[in-house]
Amino acid sequence: MASQTGSIVQHSLDALMEDTSFLPTLKDSTREKAFTSLASILSTPNHILKSFLRIALENGEVVRIPAFRVQHNNTLGPYKGGIRFHESVGEEDVMNLAALMTLKNALHEVPFGGGKGGISINPRDYTIKELHLISQKYVHYFSDILGPDKDIPAPDMGTGDREMDWMMAEYKSIRPGQPYRGSFTGKSVVNGGSLGRREATGKGVYFTFRYMLYDFVKEQKNLLSKSENIFAKTALSSADRSLKVAVQGFGNVGSVAALESYNCTKLQNKIVAVSDRNVTLYNSDGLDIPSLIGFTSMNDGDLPTTEEQLSEFDLKAKILNRDEVLYQDVDVLILAALEDQVHKENVDKVKAQIIVEGANAPVTGDADRILSDKGVIIVPDILANAGGVIVSYFEWLQGRETQFYSEEEVFKLLFDKMKSTMDTILPQFFGDPFPLRQNCYIHAVMKLSTILYRQGKLY
Repeated sequence: MASQTGSIVQHSLDALMEDTSFLPTLKDSTREKAFTSLASILSTPNHILKSFLRIALENGEVVRIPAFRVQHNNTLGPYKGGIRFHESVGEEDVMNLAALMTLKNALHEVPFGGGKGGISINPRDYTIKELHLISQKYVHYFSDILGPDKDIPAPDMGTGDREMDWMMAEYKSIRPGQPYRGSFTGKSVVNGGSLGRREATGKGVYFTFRYMLYDFVKEQKNLLSKSENIFAKTALSSADRSLKVAVQGFGNVGSVAALESYNCTKLQNKIVAVSDRNVTLYNSDGLDIPSLIGFTSMNDGDLPTTEEQLSEFDLKAKILNRDEVLYQDVDVLILAALEDQVHKENVDKVKAQIIVEGANAPVTGDADRILSDKGVIIVPDILANAGGVIVSYFEWLQGRETQFYSEEEVFKLLFDKMKSTMDTILPQFFGDPFPLRQNCYIHAVMKLSTILYRQGKLY
């Protein structure tokens, strides 16, 4: 497991070790041995699978492409996690993401374990026919370990319902006569996918922020005002006023979160900056998010990069370097791009007092500690971006029951699930000195530890 996740898990176990009300029947040397076992189990994956996919390109060239599937832990249920198509995909990154999935599912009481997959490509470099073949080959190479009750992949960066449709079809052809509908989630609706799945992660990202700053703070204002907690002071200072918001990443997650923020009637948001892989767009008076989404839908997902493109859609914005989105004078920064975007070298330039992690691990451990010491609230990935896996669970259930929910029902179920998690975590967060990430990890590790103990796997 990558050092950041591993160290936080260890800190969580250390805190639980000192809490004698947790697993009280474990005492003295027996307790020490059990917690040593927990550290070992949660810091290592059950399986690491790697293959080189042999792909014949349309130009006649044959290439070998690295592909991975990591199954971290299945204590709570079948392995579950996305398949990423990105040139940065490597074994260590996939291991870390699989571990995060285990903890995320435990935190939100979703009956899945943690897994993750990836193929080391830039999908823009391949034709549709080649991507189709790559998707088929991935399923072919890993078909023995995949299945509705074993390991259930979903979309991730660089993939979507198209790739999941292709993969499910290949799984069906390899396993004739066997249940296949729940073998992949994030599929198109016509192929058994759930309504609302594409928007689920972005909607969940914004919901966690809105619920904390509006619903929870509004209900608990008197309690928070009496607290000496540094994060309570940050939350109170951000409530009941207009908030400037910046969004890094304008793909499925970032654009949906930006639109939710733009349309929100409960908080006075102004989205002043957005970015993608090419550019940051800034407007102190607020950006026209619906028009920007309209532009990206007609331009392969890319934001405008020239004055001419801005004028064509009657958009008013200043064009900046793509990384400048991180350093704008804003109240809220939503990180929906890649890992390790805020780190030790640039953290001092980040001005936002609330950071929401739409991507996985966009803030490094060093940066997290520096920001938390300043009272910056970081809504961590494990809490904020779980909308995708929660709706994937609903899709899996719908496939088994062959009964399908309306989009309104899906989003209500999603928000109810995330609200339940927030109602469990936030009172503790605002009542003790631990950052929100640590609170979430402690809760997730507690759930996993309890079940591992009850299953007799600690000795």
